[in-house]
Amino acid sequence: MDQSTNRALRFIAPKNFNWPLAYEAESLLRRRIESFLDRNSFARELARRMHDETGTDFFEWVDHVVLSPVDETALAAAGFACDPRCETPRGEVVLEHPQATLPRVLWRKARRGPQVVAIKPEIVADLVARHNLRVEPEGDPHSRYRRVVVCEEKSARLEAVERRAYRGFVPAKLKRGELEAVIKVRELFHTRPRWFENSREGFVAANRILNRALKLVGRDVACHLFFEAERRYWESRNRAARIQKFRQDALGLGWGNHDHHTFRCSREHFTDLIQFLTRLGFRKRERFYAGAEAGWGAQVLEQPVAGIVVFADVDLTPEETEIDFSVTRLPRTKSLGTVGLWVGLHGESFLEAGMHHLEARFDFVALRDQLRQQGVNLMEPFSDFEFLRQAFTEGERWPVCRERAERLAAAGMISREQCKHFVQNGAIGSHLENLQRHGGFKGFNQKAVSAIISVTDPRRQPVHGTSAA
Repeated sequence: MDQSTNRALRFIAPKNFNWPLAYEAESLLRRRIESFLDRNSFARELARRMHDETGTDFFEWVDHVVLSPVDETALAAAGFACDPRCETPRGEVVLEHPQATLPRVLWRKARRGPQVVAIKPEIVADLVARHNLRVEPEGDPHSRYRRVVVCEEKSARLEAVERRAYRGFVPAKLKRGELEAVIKVRELFHTRPRWFENSREGFVAANRILNRALKLVGRDVACHLFFEAERRYWESRNRAARIQKFRQDALGLGWGNHDHHTFRCSREHFTDLIQFLTRLGFRKRERFYAGAEAGWGAQVLEQPVAGIVVFADVDLTPEETEIDFSVTRLPRTKSLGTVGLWVGLHGESFLEAGMHHLEARFDFVALRDQLRQQGVNLMEPFSDFEFLRQAFTEGERWPVCRERAERLAAAGMISREQCKHFVQNGAIGSHLENLQRHGGFKGFNQKAVSAIISVTDPRRQPVHGTSAA
């Protein structure tokens, strides 16, 4: 990565930190997977259909591969390291690249045995049903880990696995009452009230629900189920999301390719959002300070067990680039940036508005062209690097409540003319994001995000656009 790119990626902790590029590691895995596809015709056809029918890359659906000691030296040289925390059925060693978004490796000590590639649909039973497989998944429904052998051919075994907040590889029976608890928590999050007289009441209510969820299923499973509900709510407000989810469901895949979930938050409640996510087991990663550049800041968080990443946006002023705004409650300002205005018009992402966008991993060009045929266009890419390509679908235009717009105008946050415009024409709400990563790159590009935040400012949007159904 050149120096100009390094300057564009400013992380806070540790100082000068940057996610590395792991091309050697990715290349090694891709070669092994290509060799696997050459020998397994079902997997090869599935990979073709993934590309042609969903605009996705088979590689991005891979949960793990099983390799023999022949690859031990090459894996170590490429940066893979042992993960001693993971349970395995026969004491296999689990290798991961700790700073890259790459599949993990189970290292089999014996030199003989089938090569295994395991993909990760959202729900294994959906994959079984869509492909008429005459197999029964191992592991109880809704349990921590389910596995099914899809097809074995020429010593190349395709498996599919389903994870529920579990990083290991050993299925387990549900304990007494566990199934009922999972179903109850899923319902609690699905029916979570989102519309309140003021947002503070909404955060208080959400934390009450979280208290119940944590007692019933624990932190990690609660996180899994919470974001399952968030994706469903976002889909209900975004046509592009529904179209793409339908395409992926046709192959029994679901949102197993999600990359990160983006929330836009008011300055007043940003610390409330971070506290809620922390209770779900999220750990803070890099923090972006673009206040002087574009009037925004963001905290990236990751839940390592559930495998969820959140990008949380907030308005930030130039004077606030030296504070940790994830723990310091920000005061109200006399003007609104892009993020604050979006929240002012639509509400908190955490509450009534829903996520600003879901970013999933695709073959960038394939998805762009296929969605265009479905009547969904993409905006210009805001990242266009070899290791990171990103573009939003054209935003869904949402109606704007007159009361909200009038409140912003009365506070001097928007003009009367802008108020009238938003009430009459609505404002852009949510997107699906087309993302392609290479080299296992795990980070984000601050200058690129600044550009797309500026472009999506509701004050800069033309009157035309689609409406959310």
